[in-house]
Amino acid sequence: MYKVGVIGDKDSIMGFLALGMNIFPVYEANEIKKTIHKLVEENYAIIYITEQAKLMAQDTIARYKDNQLPAIIVVPGIIGSMGIGLNEVRESAKRAIGADILFGEE
Repeated sequence: MYKVGVIGDKDSIMGFLALGMNIFPVYEANEIKKTIHKLVEENYAIIYITEQAKLMAQDTIARYKDNQLPAIIVVPGIIGSMGIGLNEVRESAKRAIGADILFGEE
């Protein structure tokens, strides 16, 4: 059975625990990268990661970008959205469709 994990600072991810997801509070780049690798090895299907944590582990996340699993989804942290998650959805749609249908640009 596949699992869902959430990576980020404790304040940002604690709410996901109530939804039955496994949370992984991490604060430093090395911790974040090790946690991502661990979750991949443990067959997590979905990994939510806060925008702040994503910025510290971009190279590690890039390794799994084109893999079917896990789906690594960027979510805003407690400080609010930095627009990173929305931009990634936009770029994925552009790659899949060939045009920016979300914002009307080409």
